[in-house]
Amino acid sequence: MLPVTGFDIQRNDMQIIYPGYYTGNYLPDDTFAEEYRCAQQQGVSCLLLDQEAVSDGKYRFSGNISADSPVIWRGWMLTGKEYRHLHHAVTTCGGNMLVSPEEYLQNHHITGWYDFCRHYTAETIFTTEDADFDTLTSQLKWPGYFVKDYVKSLTTSRGSLAANADEIREIIRLIFRYRGQIEGGISLRHYEYYKTDSERRYFVLNGQAFSADDNIPPVVREIADIITTPFFSVDITENTAGELRLIEIGDGQVSDIKEWDTEKFITLFSGAD
Repeated sequence: MLPVTGFDIQRNDMQIIYPGYYTGNYLPDDTFAEEYRCAQQQGVSCLLLDQEAVSDGKYRFSGNISADSPVIWRGWMLTGKEYRHLHHAVTTCGGNMLVSPEEYLQNHHITGWYDFCRHYTAETIFTTEDADFDTLTSQLKWPGYFVKDYVKSLTTSRGSLAANADEIREIIRLIFRYRGQIEGGISLRHYEYYKTDSERRYFVLNGQAFSADDNIPPVVREIADIITTPFFSVDITENTAGELRLIEIGDGQVSDIKEWDTEKFITLFSGAD
């Protein structure tokens, strides 16, 4: 099992940092503005991080960070290096982030959670972008290969499903072209057949699982017991045989709320009924 972080989150006992801009007044980034305002309305302590200052290597927040309450980031995906810098900046200001840099990568990179959850998810091989995919595919002989780096798949219309070594290499080139990097390495996942529109996102905060409709399948509770980092998302879908399967785990700080109502999502941190 993964290590447990010892914060005990109480009602309204949370600080959330959102991406923002300083233009005389601090304003939230448009993508996160609704969530930011909703959190404020529910009494959650919210701060904005000046993104333009970060691009210059500086971390400037819209207010003071309290040492008495855990801090989370709700914003863009960060690399491991970027998250370490943010964590260091918060610590320097006297704050305590709920999720350590090591825990962030355990959730953010598939290599951090796969071994704990291999029973629930598609078989996966980890390799490098310059691997001998001709030999590898001839050994695996899978009907299809879902290709991604350690974080994300190809989100263009091409998609990430490959039938052979040439298509694997094509997808890797496109990931690099559109994202500018291959983060961590390459993951080849055994293609599974899922029912359309059956994917749901769950969040786990300090060991407690939450869902958008209050219906939490047993598999999500089992995963919440296995993965004991403080805050993560769990994506579950149904395959064509009617079984619930784990698509991926992500760090909750950089996971979209997807089908969730914004107000309901914020109750995770506000404790509102």
